[in-house]
Amino acid sequence: MYSSYSLCKCLISFYILAIQLLICSVSSLNITNEYLHHKCRVNQGKYQQGSKYEKDLNSLIRFVADDITQGFVHSSTTEGRNSTTIIFQCRGDSYKSNCRTCYDTAVAGFRKRCPRNKGGIIWYDQCFLDISMINDQAPRKMNYKNTFSMHNPNNVRGDTKLFNKKTKEFLQQLTMKADKTGPDGVEFLYYAAAEERIGKQKVYAMVQCAKDVADCQPCLEWSINQLSKCCDGKKGARVLGTSCNLRYELYPFLRT
Repeated sequence: MYSSYSLCKCLISFYILAIQLLICSVSSLNITNEYLHHKCRVNQGKYQQGSKYEKDLNSLIRFVADDITQGFVHSSTTEGRNSTTIIFQCRGDSYKSNCRTCYDTAVAGFRKRCPRNKGGIIWYDQCFLDISMINDQAPRKMNYKNTFSMHNPNNVRGDTKLFNKKTKEFLQQLTMKADKTGPDGVEFLYYAAAEERIGKQKVYAMVQCAKDVADCQPCLEWSINQLSKCCDGKKGARVLGTSCNLRYELYPFLRT
């Protein structure tokens, strides 16, 4: 048996103009699904081939595969100490078949990089997969350990201090949008994306929280503050974890 905590938050509307249609292709938007990082939970040990744990894990992986149409799944086996939990989330603009493709990629990547590990985390451009023996019930508190940052090696031109300040303010605005309830007035959005001109440059950004975290805003605020430690004046940067993530670039990287 499985317990599933699945929410649909990808509240994106698509408007088709009959006469004037502006098409942005995936290639022109630099949309990729590259591998970013992984962490094997070596302290949780390894399972033996053909063991009950392997069978349960494979069964849970198949179960989650059928439940990711909403973009997020938190599911667990219900067998006490031997329980297994999978938390999976797609980026806010990655939905339906794109989300399923990222899930398949993440599962294959986990098996390759953490062979027979009972737990581990793997991040891609458009999703993350977290497998653990710990049955972390929702709502989850923020996990500060499993976070990392990435940045463009190039610096922006001009006043970097002003760029940092304006980019931080931009991300804070998106955080406030993500932490609001959706049109139904019940569920939180937990995702926001936009573009804004900062000086002579246009900045594209997104923020997102996992759907089962207890507090979205504090998580994103903490991540924003990490930018000053890793990514001052960089043309692009991101902070990723299993609770929330953010990213900004000087080029469009999301589906419209």
